[in-house]
Amino acid sequence: MATTFYPPQRTLMGPGPSDVSPRVLAALGRPTIGHLDPEFVTLMDEIKGLLQMAFQTDNQLTIPISAPGSAGMEACFVNLLAPGDKAIVCQNGVFGGRMKENVERCGATAIMVEDDWGTPVSVDKVSAAFAAHPDAKVLAFVHAETSTGVESDAAALCKIAADNNALSIMDAVTSLGGIELKVDEWGADAVYSGSQKCLSCVPGISPVTFSPKAVEAIQNRQHKVQSWFLDMQLVMGYWGGDSKRAYHHTAPVNAMYALHESLLMLEEEGLDLAFERHMFHHEALVKGLEAMGLNMLVDQSCRLPQLNLVQIPEGIEDAAVRSALLSQYDLEIGAGLGAFVGKAWRIGLMGQACYQENVLLCLSALDNVLAAQGANHERGAAVAAAMAHYDTVQQ
Repeated sequence: MATTFYPPQRTLMGPGPSDVSPRVLAALGRPTIGHLDPEFVTLMDEIKGLLQMAFQTDNQLTIPISAPGSAGMEACFVNLLAPGDKAIVCQNGVFGGRMKENVERCGATAIMVEDDWGTPVSVDKVSAAFAAHPDAKVLAFVHAETSTGVESDAAALCKIAADNNALSIMDAVTSLGGIELKVDEWGADAVYSGSQKCLSCVPGISPVTFSPKAVEAIQNRQHKVQSWFLDMQLVMGYWGGDSKRAYHHTAPVNAMYALHESLLMLEEEGLDLAFERHMFHHEALVKGLEAMGLNMLVDQSCRLPQLNLVQIPEGIEDAAVRSALLSQYDLEIGAGLGAFVGKAWRIGLMGQACYQENVLLCLSALDNVLAAQGANHERGAAVAAAMAHYDTVQQ
């Protein structure tokens, strides 16, 4: 017989979801009201404004989609591509591959620009792709690749798209709230993210923003959007600026309370301070990992502070380490994906997971678990190196 489910209290330091603040969890428990209630409509407008702050945009079509980041991705592609279109798709990890899938399911052709996993998207290769395919309608790329912990030059890529009269689609699932993201300044046309990464909200919501140029393209479509649920012209009837809202779907009301609270916390901290916090604790983590003899697999010049790709030492069993961390320390870190399966761990420092106590817990737990597996490293060196970083800055 089924009984009430009580989850364990974990520390989430994988690629997402991240730890959720008690403030956000408390917001979930507030009384449910109708999705067309005037008070909820007021909240919707506040959420849109807070998302504009987070995305650094004035785009009017800036909303949370009532589904996870994958739905945000699909919304961008199905609204901006039609059968017969060409899209240049950059792949340097798992999620570029998912972009390719979306392009093809729209009946469009994907022109692939491929780079090694663990390296950024090549700006030169993208320029060459446009030279070979000047009729490409869209450039799609991942800003912060969750599978590898690599940041690509979003500003340069958006400029190439604009210079070639193409629209840019940017995956910002792992970047929003963790590193600089300037939608308007960079000229990005369609950007999607997720609630469960650096925003530290509950999973299941995808913030998106569309530029005026993208909105014009949507309004001038000759083919119906293949997804009724994700058709932005329909969704805007519900999330539009007028006080009167047309019913489209029942929004996840309580989840929107949570998103609102997480965005309030980001606004209270300030974007620049949030970015500095992620970098500060990332530096402490890296110093500790390297003191333990572990190697970072991404060059420092393009390394994400919020998602750290760490090489698994020779002779150490990947799954056994992650299982021991979970069972003995209630600590979750991520496995490698694609080219890095069994070769790397992904350690997240996202949002509420990005604090000193989590860094020290992770380093101490890894120290003990690796020692139990026979790793040859100096015990205690990791925590000492991280503390030296903290002490130097705090002094």
